[in-house]
Amino acid sequence: MHPFIRTRIAPTPSGYLHLGNVFSFALTAALAKRSGAQILLRIDDLDYTRVKREYVEDIFHTLEFLKIPWHEGPRNYREYKQTYSQTYRLPLYEEALQQLRQQGRVFACGCSRATLFARHPDGVYTGTCRNRGLSLDDPTCSWRIDTSGAALPPHMQYFVVRKRDGFPAYQLASVVDDVHFAVDLIVRGEDLRESTQAQIYLAGLLGYDSFVSTTFYHHNLLKDFAQGKLSKSSGATSVQYLRKQGKTAEDIYRKITQLAGLERQVSSWEEMEASIPVGLIKN
Repeated sequence: MHPFIRTRIAPTPSGYLHLGNVFSFALTAALAKRSGAQILLRIDDLDYTRVKREYVEDIFHTLEFLKIPWHEGPRNYREYKQTYSQTYRLPLYEEALQQLRQQGRVFACGCSRATLFARHPDGVYTGTCRNRGLSLDDPTCSWRIDTSGAALPPHMQYFVVRKRDGFPAYQLASVVDDVHFAVDLIVRGEDLRESTQAQIYLAGLLGYDSFVSTTFYHHNLLKDFAQGKLSKSSGATSVQYLRKQGKTAEDIYRKITQLAGLERQVSSWEEMEASIPVGLIKN
């Protein structure tokens, strides 16, 4: 593997971290060690209605408990709140949004989530407001990218870059952050592959060549015993719950081994390196 400059761990503090998060973070640490990359801890907190202090603090507690390292970013809640919250980068996101507006790449959309599902069984947006001429200054509207003619998956057609509350949407904020911090290796779950495609398209519009040439590693998702994707709502798979049950860090890594179907058991993120394929998935 050729050397990289920086990768990142980017949890969203909308719930307690679960085994799926740990699997992704451990893989990130292992790939960083293999390639010589620095690890940035970036806390994605723009969904302010769901962010809670206990969820933010759980990030630090979990990483420290599992000895997953990071070289840059906040070390505790105070540093996160005073320096590293995404709210401090709002001017960067706004600059990108205004660039898209000036390029004529966005349109205003007044559709709610309920409206989307009423018009399509899977909630896929089909460009309803693209030609309605709604004002981008209407506070009740979101901003969507005009992806007409783009080869994107259905759920990423006309994706949102500015939410109805005026805050930047995940796809835009994530791209701007990765460019801002010079991230050139991104490790994420297979469920975010479509997001990767949308973000590469967005980066192209913004002229972010560094992001377009970023290397992506999409890993398989952990499955629970009912073969369902693990989520933050799965309390029994949260690291906090397992710790309260007396589980050690080694126990948690072994559990991940089992759920990931790895050929060999691991008891630390360092041991996970041997289970990573030599080639990276490049999008």
